[in-house]
Amino acid sequence: MKKILLTIIVLFCSIVLFAQKDVTQFLGIPVDGYKHDVIDKLKAKGFVSSSYDREILEGEFNGTDVTVYVVTNNNKVYRIMLADQTPVDETSIKIRFNKLCSQFENNPKYIPRDEEQTIPYDEDISYEMLVNNKRYQAVFYQSLADGVVDSVKIVNEYKSKLLEKYTEEELENPTEEIEEDISQITFTYMLDLLDECTKKTVWFIISETYGKYYIAMYYDNVYNQANGEDL
Repeated sequence: MKKILLTIIVLFCSIVLFAQKDVTQFLGIPVDGYKHDVIDKLKAKGFVSSSYDREILEGEFNGTDVTVYVVTNNNKVYRIMLADQTPVDETSIKIRFNKLCSQFENNPKYIPRDEEQTIPYDEDISYEMLVNNKRYQAVFYQSLADGVVDSVKIVNEYKSKLLEKYTEEELENPTEEIEEDISQITFTYMLDLLDECTKKTVWFIISETYGKYYIAMYYDNVYNQANGEDL
């Protein structure tokens, strides 16, 4: 049993652990709560209301001038969206997209959904988007905030799952069949934990307007998204 628990601890420590309802943050601001509260917090970070709508903000983020939208469902914030204010040409947007991918990949706060998300520099994105309807996007998952992960609780829950099927003695000296079953239980449990990660999604896409391109970035709190509960 000790060997099994040690294995699972090593596995959990080799990835970012995910736990109970820790929501996405943007500049340290939870993507949650009421819209006016989030807008006030964004203004405290230096963003200002646009000239045409006080609930749409403008400012600088990561070295780029952006427009910021706070999106709600049932009066609860579930998304903060940022859009580049100045569209650029195809070459420039590929450089910007790939640079963002690199910045996220090198930031320990994030885990990429896919191994490779950059765009080859010789790819004709205008053709791909227009003719093949290709969508250029990169998806990352925010890790948990400090102090959220309860590793003891996670290991205890995992141990309980094993003891629901096997005795301590069987776990100490497992047969080949039990070892295969334990591997499956472990894999399923890890997927359940990793599923929490998708609740803290940050992603960005290339959008086009009049032959120019810009990045639209989304900080999403999936917990507050519509799931058909109002149907």
